[in-house]
This record gives sequence, structure tokens and C-alpha cells, in this order.
Amino acid sequence: TLALIKPDAMQANNKEAIIHKIKENGFKIIQERQLQFSKELACLFYKEHKGKPFFEDLIDWISSAPIYAMILEKEDAVQSWRMLMGPTDSNKAREIDPNSIRAIYGKDGSHNAAHGSDSLTSAEREIDLVF
Repeated sequence: TLALIKPDAMQANNKEAIIHKIKENGFKIIQERQLQFSKELACLFYKEHKGKPFFEDLIDWISSAPIYAMILEKEDAVQSWRMLMGPTDSNKAREIDPNSIRAIYGKDGSHNAAHGSDSLTSAEREIDLVF
């Protein structure tokens, strides 16, 4: 599956701590790279959100600073990574899954430290875009 450490977590110097948590939870990092999304790549990456009220802000923010991308491998990797990240909204994550990545390193509903593919199909598409 694809894992991204988003700009908020990168700027807060949480990359190494998140990578440690990933490895500690049995994931193998197959490939990794730091990059900065262009607005065009961000639009392609988040195309399922086009037309939603938050789309422009999301594109501006995700392309504003470097991110760290990883291809993760583990049994049931997509679901396992989503569980480790926790709920999308970091405030909700702190309430119901306080040990999740978003609870520990996220700030709010959109600045939530990490991204993970929601299915194998999405993972393939996103990996092709990023790598």
C-alpha cells in the first residue's frame, strides 16, 4: 500500500518517529522517497475529491511543502496501515484510538499527518503517480 507522511508531520519533524512506528508494527518499507507534489500531481492524486468544498484547500496544502512517500508491505497492508493511521480527523482519533499515528502526530481533520490508500485499486493508482 502507499503511505504518505504529510506536510504538517514533516514540518513538525515527526518523520522518523512515524517510520519507527510503521516498522514497529511489522511493515516492510519496499520503496521510499521525499518529494513535493506539484498542484497538477496533487489534483490527479486527490481526483476523487474534485468538486468538494475542501478540494482547493487540500491541493494548496498538500503541495505547499515536502512529503515523504513509502510503499509498505505486510499481510493485509491496506487495512493494517489504515488501522495504524487511525480515524481521518485527528481530534476524533485522540478520543477513540489515542495510540494511532493521527492521534499522536495529527493536528485536526485535514492536517492529520498521514495518508493511506483506501483499497488495493487506489494503492496501485497512487503508487504509479508517486513512484
